[in-house]
Amino acid sequence: MSDDQANDHATWRPAAAADLDEVERIGNAIHMTLQERPEVFANKLALFPQGCFVLTCNGTLAGYGIAHPWALGSVPALDTLMAALPPSPTCLYVHDVVVLPAARGQGAAGVLVDLYAAVARQQELPSLALVSVYGTYVFWERFGFQATAGPELADKLKSYGDTARYMRKSL
Repeated sequence: MSDDQANDHATWRPAAAADLDEVERIGNAIHMTLQERPEVFANKLALFPQGCFVLTCNGTLAGYGIAHPWALGSVPALDTLMAALPPSPTCLYVHDVVVLPAARGQGAAGVLVDLYAAVARQQELPSLALVSVYGTYVFWERFGFQATAGPELADKLKSYGDTARYMRKSL
């Protein structure tokens, strides 16, 4: 492998407060209709830093992933600060994953799912959960997530868009 190829390899690392401006820029570039305030990213990093990662490629940020403990079958409201994590969480909720187009096709999402599975196991959480948006449920199915439905989720899912699906992966 040449040095150029090695430099193109995208890798995940723990997120830091210094990354938050770039995380917001990346998120706003991809999530045109689901944007969140910078304080929301900072809040999640402060509450559960072990669930926050950034993807680096060629020395720049090319994506991020944010997850935190949560209650299985429940969806946190978008663009909302959390006062605290739930006292008895039952899943690791993958709040947001973005990989910029230039860094796609390298398996970064699969690596992140594995990182999140390890975090969930460390926290003794039996599942990962997420809301698939923009019709990406087929993408998440490749990593073992399955859509689940329930009337209790219908109102919360509306804020995530018409194609939103709540998905779960048992560990």
